[in-house]
Amino acid sequence: MAHIKQGSWHRRAFLTAAVAATTAFGLSLQPSFAADPIKVAAIYTVPVEQQWVSRIDKALKAAEARGEITYTFSENVANTDYERVMREYAEQGMNLVVGEAFAVERAARKVAAEYPDTAFLMGSSFGAAKPNFSVFDNWIHEPSYLSGMIAGSTTKSNVIGMVGGYAIPEVNRLMHAFMDGAREVNPDVKFLVTFINSWYDPPKAKESAFAMIDKGADILYAERFGVSDAAKEKGILAIGNVIDTAGDYPGTILSSALWHMEPTIDKAIAAVKAGNFEPADYGPYSFMGYGGGSFVVDESLASAEAVAAAKAKEQDILGGLFRVNVNDTEPKSTM
Repeated sequence: MAHIKQGSWHRRAFLTAAVAATTAFGLSLQPSFAADPIKVAAIYTVPVEQQWVSRIDKALKAAEARGEITYTFSENVANTDYERVMREYAEQGMNLVVGEAFAVERAARKVAAEYPDTAFLMGSSFGAAKPNFSVFDNWIHEPSYLSGMIAGSTTKSNVIGMVGGYAIPEVNRLMHAFMDGAREVNPDVKFLVTFINSWYDPPKAKESAFAMIDKGADILYAERFGVSDAAKEKGILAIGNVIDTAGDYPGTILSSALWHMEPTIDKAIAAVKAGNFEPADYGPYSFMGYGGGSFVVDESLASAEAVAAAKAKEQDILGGLFRVNVNDTEPKSTM
């Protein structure tokens, strides 16, 4: 059975500052690629085309194309089946298992502890755990703030609708950042907020979006699939999240906050190959400064002044002169 190097685990306290964390990782996890690709598996609780997991899949496929890994995955895995699938991949000799543990935290950590020679990298609201359980998240609150600035400058009704999946910290912080960005440029803007309590239910998300349009929203924050369809049908604008869907909705997607999983995945692969993978928080690799997030805007749909202001703020973020607030509490409608 292929395993990562025995006795290679060692503990290092995670540095809370993003820059310090990334510097530490950069020093300790320099690529040292073995000749043979490592075996990587991913476990997804939703279809692989769902926006969040599609970013993980994209990064892993890129690593496979470079010859660094072999890659397999399971999608639509029920929470009750997650533990079994984790065990099967560990028993198959996977060197690295990637997935989302948000609804199966205890089960996932239990399995990981039983396979100390397998590296686990899981999306999680909680911390890393010895000896082999690392965590990540899509910290794209920074580009979310910028897309909020664009939306706040563009709305004419001063009502923005926001449809989310679940009111968990990972979603809440993106919505709050978006709202903060909108309010920076437009103190009069109001928000309609709802959660559909599903990660993948486009019809339900679309129905919620229609209800917001009926209440005066002229821009929709599309945290879930289905919202942009409603915007397109009603001839209003939408804000994208995680992936760039502008090509699918021309003339509808005003701006998007994009997540790039490559920095996170590449660091984990390098660590496993070098034999020094350790329990750590990979969250900082989703920050804009390290290529984990980016902001795009359709300049044909936004004013030149709005674009200039957002791009200036983007440079302040990248230069360390502005820090977007992180608020994990559930956002509420303000009208």
